[in-house]
Amino acid sequence: QVQLVESGGGLVQAGGSLKLSCASSTIRFSANGVAWFRQRPGKEREWVATVAAGGATNYADSVNPRFHIWRDNAKNTVYLEMTSLKPEDTAIYYCNTVSRGRTYWGQGTQVTVSS
Repeated sequence: QVQLVESGGGLVQAGGSLKLSCASSTIRFSANGVAWFRQRPGKEREWVATVAAGGATNYADSVNPRFHIWRDNAKNTVYLEMTSLKPEDTAIYYCNTVSRGRTYWGQGTQVTVSS
């Protein structure tokens, strides 16, 4: 049963922008923090940004202030807007949440930034 669904990835030139979405029909995001992670080629998965249940946000140094995370409660969707993209942002991006003691991951969405 798919719990988290990411979308919005694609190919973009360096300096461009993309907006990723993470939606769920079964997990209420306003009650849980939601994070974005990424896995760059040949690297371990790394944390990118989080929006807490209360709305506070945090970012990895490598993406701050280029990336912006926010939540739309009406749509139960979390977004990650990525600007000034660099080739080193190329990765599979995953959303993540913990609900009732269980950790959930989306299937990932590929972001490729060409130089």
